[in-house]
Amino acid sequence: MNNVYGITLKAEGKIYYFNGDELDIANNSYVVVETEKGIQLGKVICKIDQIEKINIPLEDMKKVIRISTDEDYDTYLTNLADSEKCLMKAKKLVKELELNMNLLDASYTLDRKQLLFNFIADERVDFRELAKKLAAIYKTRIELRQIGARDKARTINGIGQCGRTLCCSTFLNHIDSVTMNMAKNQNIALNPSKINGLCGRLLCCLTYEDEEYVRCGMGMPNVGQTVKVDNEKGKVISVDILNRKYKVDCDGIIKEIVLDSDEGIK
Repeated sequence: MNNVYGITLKAEGKIYYFNGDELDIANNSYVVVETEKGIQLGKVICKIDQIEKINIPLEDMKKVIRISTDEDYDTYLTNLADSEKCLMKAKKLVKELELNMNLLDASYTLDRKQLLFNFIADERVDFRELAKKLAAIYKTRIELRQIGARDKARTINGIGQCGRTLCCSTFLNHIDSVTMNMAKNQNIALNPSKINGLCGRLLCCLTYEDEEYVRCGMGMPNVGQTVKVDNEKGKVISVDILNRKYKVDCDGIIKEIVLDSDEGIK
């Protein structure tokens, strides 16, 4: 039997799903897991009873290697402290080499076989000399990864407009493509301060209900459109998509039209 566990790799971070094979692991236990970035320490948040709920094939999941030992946890704490020192040193080297980049964080894999730096930059950066110097100092494989605005927000975390921690840093395993049409479908004012997240990109949550807004919007007129009501022509002045009703101004007389729940929906 394959046990699947939801595991975070940092405090209050996003949950990733791992194949625990036959390991029986209690919630809040620390485990050593295989990730794309190497071997890391994680914390078990939950056990998944039905794998269909997370929509990730078992064969695509990385594995839980073992339940962590006290030695693993001590190594993890040492790596955290050392990676902060590495970040400070790397920032000094960036300044010396006059590289146009901003280092965000540094992290060792649990076995210290790799030291990863995330950075942002306005354009491509030739960081080969920086990587060479860092490898000479720390005697391990160095990886410098340029990340985008959304990945930066995911890495740093923060509080969104809703007052909750960012979705990308907590539960979103995949960020879908977000388009301006989604905001238009939901009749949201196209004000950047309203529809952009901390990353400066369109809010990820615009994707959550877009399908339902599109469905409910079928057969509904747009604001400003001229329509016929009781043999009179009028202009649509407001639309309530989810309740499937709209108001029409017919020569100063406001009429509210309520569509049947399935009217105009294919």
